[in-house]
Amino acid sequence: MKKLFDDVSFKCSKLVTKNYSTSFSMAVYMLAPSIRDAIYSVYGFVRFADEIVDSFHGYDKENLINDFEAEYYKAMRAGISLNPILNSFQHTVKEYNISDDMIQSFLKSMKLDLIKSDYHSKEEYNEYIYGSADVVGLMCLKVFVKGDDAKYNQLKDQAMRLGSAFQKVNFLRDLKDDNLLLNRNYFPGVDLKSFDENSKKAIIAEIEEDFRVAYQGIIKLPLEAKFGVYTAYVYYKKLLKKLEHTPCNEIGNTRIRVSNYSKAGLLAQSFVSYKLKLV
Repeated sequence: MKKLFDDVSFKCSKLVTKNYSTSFSMAVYMLAPSIRDAIYSVYGFVRFADEIVDSFHGYDKENLINDFEAEYYKAMRAGISLNPILNSFQHTVKEYNISDDMIQSFLKSMKLDLIKSDYHSKEEYNEYIYGSADVVGLMCLKVFVKGDDAKYNQLKDQAMRLGSAFQKVNFLRDLKDDNLLLNRNYFPGVDLKSFDENSKKAIIAEIEEDFRVAYQGIIKLPLEAKFGVYTAYVYYKKLLKKLEHTPCNEIGNTRIRVSNYSKAGLLAQSFVSYKLKLV
């Protein structure tokens, strides 16, 4: 039965989420059950594309990402894919009317990682972040509002700012791997070889402003989505605070993390704030 295969496909997307990101998986679990599978499927799709360009060393990454894209569009036409990640994602795209320009912008940014190592202007930086993060926020928003176009348009800018904030925190956290292993520098005007406190403070101030704007959208989200998104927001704010208190030379030499114990505490804190209607 096709339904059984579709169920297995969504479970595969959930498995990908749980294995690649405990923090995001925790946030998705805080969403209403009715929308969890769709968000798992979005994460599975973007995670696999990102892994192709970031992790599959020794393989033909360009060919892999092109095949991944071709198989996605084949799945969209056929309504099925034997790749369970693509099968679940194409269902979500159709059910929630996720526009193709979002998919194309995302894949464009992923492909840039194969050919571009430095971002010299704010325009290049913003374009990359739009494709790699902002549109992911918009895909999720499409699921959260369940076809309410007025609500989508009301929250669109804040969803993009939240995606930007998450991505910039990731850039700062992954400074070591991006610079030393992948030879990438996403921050325009920042020399990572002489990365200093002033550069770090400027980046953090930019992220804090993204979070400030994004929060105004979080509090207006439908109830099915609000707690889960707020949980992710609190986690990333904690991670940013850790980065702020970490010497810049240490950020460039190690990957800063939030412990599982701290994550549990943040979850409890988020739950209390939500129940007291402080969010």
